Amino acid sequence: MANRVRLALAVALWCVAASRCSNPPPEPLQLERNKLTVLNTSKDEWTNVEIWLNRYFQARVPSIAPGGRLDAPLDRFISGYGQAFDYRRIQVTELTLTARRPDGTPLELKMKFQKPGLSGALGGKE
Repeated sequence: MANRVRLALAVALWCVAASRCSNPPPEPLQLERNKLTVLNTSKDEWTNVEIWLNRYFQARVPSIAPGGRLDAPLDRFISGYGQAFDYRRIQVTELTLTARRPDGTPLELKMKFQKPGLSGALGGKE
C-alpha cells in the first residue's frame, strides 16, 4: 500500500513539473493585426519607453509597471513629420522597444521577423 502511495505522489509531482516546463514564457512584443501588445514580464519597472516601427514611426509611454501590459493600436504610431502608420498599406518589418530600468541601465527588445521571400523560407544567409 505504501508503495502505491509513493508511486501516486511521484506521478503527481512529475505531472506538475512537466506542466511548468511545457509552457514557455510569453513573448514581450506581440503583433496582431493593428495592435501591438507589450508585456513587461520582468520584476523591474520600465521607464522612458519608446517603441519604433520600421525605424520611422514611434510611440512613447512614460512607464510600464512590472508585470504590466500595454496595448497600442498601430495607427497611433506617428513619424517625425506627423504621418500616422497605416497598417493596411505598410508592412511592419522592424519593431524595437527601448526603455530604462530602475538602476538606469538601458533595455532594448527587438521583435524577430522572418525574412521575406525564399531566403526567409529556406533559411538563407543575411
